[in-house]
Amino acid sequence: MNKIREAFQRFMCGRYGSDRLNQVLLIVFLVCAVLDIFVDNVYFSVLLTSWEFLLIIGIYFRMFSRNVSKRYAENQKYLIFENKIRRFFGKTKYIQQQRKDFHIYTCPQCKQKIRIPKGKGKISVRCPKCGAEFVKNS
Repeated sequence: MNKIREAFQRFMCGRYGSDRLNQVLLIVFLVCAVLDIFVDNVYFSVLLTSWEFLLIIGIYFRMFSRNVSKRYAENQKYLIFENKIRRFFGKTKYIQQQRKDFHIYTCPQCKQKIRIPKGKGKISVRCPKCGAEFVKNS
């Protein structure tokens, strides 16, 4: 067993291996495989099977590639994209939590979002970014 492990380590030396993008591609592959089990439509099943085939080829190609810099750049692009999505949903979740205690208004001039506590009546709001003043109900 030790010889097999050493042979595999020698084979993988200088190759890219697995990263976050490969993990996501593997998850997409598994979702397609599970969907393929439950689909009765022949055309949709053929489409899913072809997607599975392409995903497996892509995963193995990226994993065994010797062009490490190119695979690293692909992974970095994916991580930037994933981070944008995570920030969007995190920001949306934060705004929804804040809506319990605050009104969130947008400045009419610079579009800056401003939190105003609820229950203060009619107040004059001054934008901290551009200095514009406007009246809102809180």
